[in-house]
Amino acid sequence: MLIAIDGPSGAGKGTVARAVADALQCRHVDTGAMYRAVAWRAVDRGIDLDDEGSVADVARDAQLEAEQGRVVIDGHDVTRAIRTPEMDAAAARVARLERVREVLVERQRAYAGDGDLVMEGRDIGTVVLPNAHVKVYLDAHPDERARRRAGDTAHAAQGGDVSAIATALTSRDHSDRNRTVSPLTQAADATYIDTTGLAIEDVVLQVLDLVQAARARA
Repeated sequence: MLIAIDGPSGAGKGTVARAVADALQCRHVDTGAMYRAVAWRAVDRGIDLDDEGSVADVARDAQLEAEQGRVVIDGHDVTRAIRTPEMDAAAARVARLERVREVLVERQRAYAGDGDLVMEGRDIGTVVLPNAHVKVYLDAHPDERARRRAGDTAHAAQGGDVSAIATALTSRDHSDRNRTVSPLTQAADATYIDTTGLAIEDVVLQVLDLVQAARARA
């Protein structure tokens, strides 16, 4: 069972994906964290993020793990280090590089060959796992997304300035939706869920209902 969860920052992808994976007792992969980790490693090595070939080499050569909420690249645990405003901006730049996406999409698809999986990102249902058994697109009102991000301990370095966070999210949305390669968009066969005002538990139950229906059809 392959479950693809897409959507913009702050829509609840990470929390929902982890909870669904826990409920199904299967793996969870955060593809956004992979782009963040590559950006972190490139910056750590002093590589210009506009140097597509060099950044793609980092993505290709790195020992990279982004499962079950832990992110490790070349022996460095960067789970916390990649959740900063600077890494948000760096990841957005890296995500626009076609050669980097080619490398990471290949890595992401390899996860799908190892059994049940919940994978979250921005192009999972459209590009990475177009044949996923369940596709979900999570969204929420921009103000709600900013408030969630402000209260997210994983992004504590951003502080609690909701207005500044809303501006950053708007900028990231524009970058993701307008990039040439694999833009953020809802797959035609994905179920849209507006999480505004919903408890996480309610969203998780909706996704699990979709999983149960997919299993019944199989």
